[in-house]
Amino acid sequence: MTAGERVVVVGAGVAGLTTAVVLAEAGASVHVIAEQVPGGTSLAAGAMWGPYLVEPKDKVDQWGQRSLEIFRELAQDPATGVRLTSGIEASRTAEAAPDWAATLPGFRPCERAELPAGFTAGYRFTVPLIDMPTYLDYLLRRLRDAGGVVEQRRLTSLSDAGPASAIVNCAGLGARDLVPDPDLRAIRGQHVVVTNPGLTEFFSEDTGLSPDLLCFYPHGDTVVLGGTAIDGEGDLAPDDKAAAGILARCAEVEPRLDEARVLEHRIGARPTRATIRVESDRWEDGSVVVHNYGHGGAGVTLSWGCAEEARTLLATK
Repeated sequence: MTAGERVVVVGAGVAGLTTAVVLAEAGASVHVIAEQVPGGTSLAAGAMWGPYLVEPKDKVDQWGQRSLEIFRELAQDPATGVRLTSGIEASRTAEAAPDWAATLPGFRPCERAELPAGFTAGYRFTVPLIDMPTYLDYLLRRLRDAGGVVEQRRLTSLSDAGPASAIVNCAGLGARDLVPDPDLRAIRGQHVVVTNPGLTEFFSEDTGLSPDLLCFYPHGDTVVLGGTAIDGEGDLAPDDKAAAGILARCAEVEPRLDEARVLEHRIGARPTRATIRVESDRWEDGSVVVHNYGHGGAGVTLSWGCAEEARTLLATK
């Protein structure tokens, strides 16, 4: 990739916007094309840094740690929507802490008195929480400040994105049809946003592979409550029954949430495959496509590391 080279980034979720920022700040002439700006699934994210349930592990660890470094820097500026927050991840089955958690500041096992009723183990740490509407707006501003252009339109194929010296495919679930990639599937997620009754710490339950999640992430005046993970489901219509379950689970752990006022429902479809795809592809006409999609529920967590890998792939095309 040379300075001024025209690169089209497909997708304006957290993967697409972060990649576009990295490329534009490296000197490329970046043109983002997306049906939704910013992407709806990224807007619906919680979002707490944590490389959950994604592969390949060696790459995920590398991408996640690089992203963690950058989020810690961004947390120094409140306008980014990123803040370092302490809290607890707990389990009802005495699960051991994942490797990545033990490296975080303030990590320690919880005392029994710190745990809600029904939980047998937990650990406390400090981690970046990201207020996604604020953060995505920040990325859009940063992209435009670097000379990037954003166009809102629907593509029927990646070839419709040209002309460009290279295309970076950050289409998320849209890559299923654009590539096409039949290995990509949706995992529906739903969050409920409520007024903050005074919470300053997060709470998350290690629910394993259950479709019913339990977490709450305070973002100033609001709290994002979660959640669901319905494998194979991509419908984005609000589910009142699921929302009621989210509210009940969270209020059982934190009774103050029982009186919080519901502000909105956020629904997204996590783009999931057996392994995240970050690799280059050369078409028969010589065009170069770099793929960066399939992050499941870890798109925010891995965003900066994957974006920098995409930049490296373009530099060596």
